[in-house]
Amino acid sequence: MIKAGIIGGAGYTSGELLRILSNHPNVEIDFVFSTSQAGKPLTNAHPDLIGELDLLFTDTINPEVNVVFLCLGHGKSKAFLEENQFASHTRIIDLSNDFRLQNDKEFQSENFVYGLPELNKTEVSTAKFIANPGCFATAIQLALLPLASQKLLQNDVHINAVTGSTGAGVQPTETSHHSWRNSNISHYKAFEHQHLAEIKESVNQLQNNFQSDILFIPNRGEFTRGIFATLYTKTDKKLEELIEIYQNFYKSHPFTFVSSENINLKMAVQTNKCIISLEKKGDYVLVTSVIDNLLKGASGQAIQNMNLMFGLEETTGLKLKPSGF
Repeated sequence: MIKAGIIGGAGYTSGELLRILSNHPNVEIDFVFSTSQAGKPLTNAHPDLIGELDLLFTDTINPEVNVVFLCLGHGKSKAFLEENQFASHTRIIDLSNDFRLQNDKEFQSENFVYGLPELNKTEVSTAKFIANPGCFATAIQLALLPLASQKLLQNDVHINAVTGSTGAGVQPTETSHHSWRNSNISHYKAFEHQHLAEIKESVNQLQNNFQSDILFIPNRGEFTRGIFATLYTKTDKKLEELIEIYQNFYKSHPFTFVSSENINLKMAVQTNKCIISLEKKGDYVLVTSVIDNLLKGASGQAIQNMNLMFGLEETTGLKLKPSGF
């Protein structure tokens, strides 16, 4: 059995990890670290786990576990790893943005592999350290990478995407609590969202001559979970050719699907899927991408990476069903 530890156990992403790992046939949850909840039952922060897990939060780690998931706030993972040492065999999967940028000189020596399996499956399979992608970045990259693989991104890319309130974390803020979010919508960090840097790195990994702009408008939705992203760019390829490019790119990836129908968010929520559809309007291709921000955009993808790292079937423990209605 794979013994797993979770650092930062009281948040949304750790809750999703616990729900999936508690039913994973190859994993035993060894400890759940939380300084704010130490000594309290997991159900204190995750009441839906009643009857599922009887562990207590702890403020100590077991350095000998096989894998550690870091569910800390952005900027805190590096400090935690500097202060806490794990065994040489322990694999680490970081869900923050601390190690995602491969061109960041400060972190190059850390040997973190960018954990988007649809892009880096071979590297993930042999990695010791994984930087799990951001949620917006996952949805947008999966919409863009087939085009980049064929060097088809020759013009500016325009992106509009909306995310649920869980993307803002478990602690309420002015723009995430219910009374502000309900019956409301707004954009934020227009053209400068932090996920743009990792998106550009991945595009350049497949199309190193990419020089155009990626113009990204992120929006806050009034729902709790999921990302609905639409993007468009110019291309002279016919729709049938584009669909074939996407289907071929994802044919060996079990969680990304190309639909011939108009798609909606509920098709992906509560699953580890990314579902993509394409339309052609004149010189423009419109690509729509939907994911669950807490699963394929965070914890589900982290477990997908763990499966690859330990030589398991990629889908193990992740055959989750959408919520439907």
